[in-house]
Amino acid sequence: MKRTTLSLIAGTTALAAVTGFAALTAPSASGSGAAKPAARLPVEQTRLLCPEPSTSDIADTTYTSFTPVAQGTDGGGKAELVAAGEQSGDTSGSSRSGKGGKGGKSKKKSDAPTVTPKAPGTPVTGDGSGSDTPALLGTATGRFAPGWTVQETTQVAAGTGRGLLGTNCTAPDTEFWFPGASTAASRTDYVHLTNPDDSAAVVDIELYGKDGNLKSVVGEGITVQPHSTEPVLLSTLSAAKENDLTVHVSVRSGRVAAAVLALDDKLGGDWLPASTDPASSLVLPGIPKDATDVRLIAFAPGDADADLKVRLASPSGQITPAGNETLHVKGGMTTAVDLGPLTRGEAGSLVLSAGDTPVPVVAALRVVRGKGDKQESAFIPATAPVGTRASVADNSAKGSTLALTAVGGSATVKVTASAGSEGGTAATKEFTIKGGTTQNVAAPVPSGLKGTYALTVEPVSGGPVHAARILQTTMEGVPAFTVQTLPDDRGTVAVPQADEDLSVLLKK
Repeated sequence: MKRTTLSLIAGTTALAAVTGFAALTAPSASGSGAAKPAARLPVEQTRLLCPEPSTSDIADTTYTSFTPVAQGTDGGGKAELVAAGEQSGDTSGSSRSGKGGKGGKSKKKSDAPTVTPKAPGTPVTGDGSGSDTPALLGTATGRFAPGWTVQETTQVAAGTGRGLLGTNCTAPDTEFWFPGASTAASRTDYVHLTNPDDSAAVVDIELYGKDGNLKSVVGEGITVQPHSTEPVLLSTLSAAKENDLTVHVSVRSGRVAAAVLALDDKLGGDWLPASTDPASSLVLPGIPKDATDVRLIAFAPGDADADLKVRLASPSGQITPAGNETLHVKGGMTTAVDLGPLTRGEAGSLVLSAGDTPVPVVAALRVVRGKGDKQESAFIPATAPVGTRASVADNSAKGSTLALTAVGGSATVKVTASAGSEGGTAATKEFTIKGGTTQNVAAPVPSGLKGTYALTVEPVSGGPVHAARILQTTMEGVPAFTVQTLPDDRGTVAVPQADEDLSVLLKK
């Protein structure tokens, strides 16, 4: 037998072993063999990263892990959170974490809270305290992966950034935009970078103020070691004192999760999540009805200026804020405007839409509740619609508000309250939201509730829906609160239809 023939047989056998004799079915010329549409199947793994919750020694943090019940999953899998610097089976007991990108501190495995759910549909909680609570690396597989969410909620009784701080632990990515950060004298803002992978990530941080880029080489090429976190103090990147900044995090190699911790001397503190991807129209849902001040911060990446129409989606329809009908955002510069007590006792969401020439922007709101020395602040980034499904954990019977916004046509959504973390039976309600309005709905509460519970929002019919959850409590007379948006949980993935086709092994 000729050597070329043997080579062809060997190559064909090897390729068959790798492919399993499977190939995507291409449509025939006549159209009779048209490819079937991709099926949507539950994801098999989800990664979430939780930043270090606080620099305060008197901080108390609760982690709540929840996976909604999903169809089409097998009976296996698990969801776990481990301290940054450690993996399952790792006994080294330490990692590197630097404030301002310098120095480090040891993390012990015992510092990480134990948060191990037994089954989807029921949340489980774990606690941490003080400034030594580490960043957490989370992995969910099998039946725990589709729609997995982890809420990090921290109470700080006194000091800079005192109040209620909350964030959804986030998936790693390669680019983030944070309008609403600051290097003002009254603010202490950190950008937390967490690397879940086995190799180091290299990250650039850029700051954009009212006059454009605050050029600095200090934010270039920041290395985040594998399975570790790096909190970078923004004031170490630039000497400029800017009240309103946009932070751009871009990853040269690898991937990270990123979030900004914004701490104010007088107005409390909270996490500033990343805005949704730049777009010409944005929705910022869930402004508390008793907000005493609302500040809009927007940024247009690139050189083109953006002209935006500003509307408030209220329970009765869209309203134009007096004196702030439009917003002009210069390209490459951060623009901020004070909208005052915008909601005036009613539920509300801010809607930004493109002018004559659409230009992509990112945006966020800084919201203040209370008066005098009893004020507290939180942030609402522009967010994507719910899509297929979204969940948020750590709700209580009296301290949670669910805001739903239908920007276009009317929409009907199903809201499910899970079982309680310590007992209770799930409950479900449907709500119809009129187009152009925001409603603070009376979300269902599990019967016989003990502990906290999760809310899952699923659109049933109509136009797109944006959603946010407001957590509220009172701390020493301060109306403490935090707001989390509910973008789609990406619990399913499109899988192309594949059929056996041995002919591909013989085609030249």
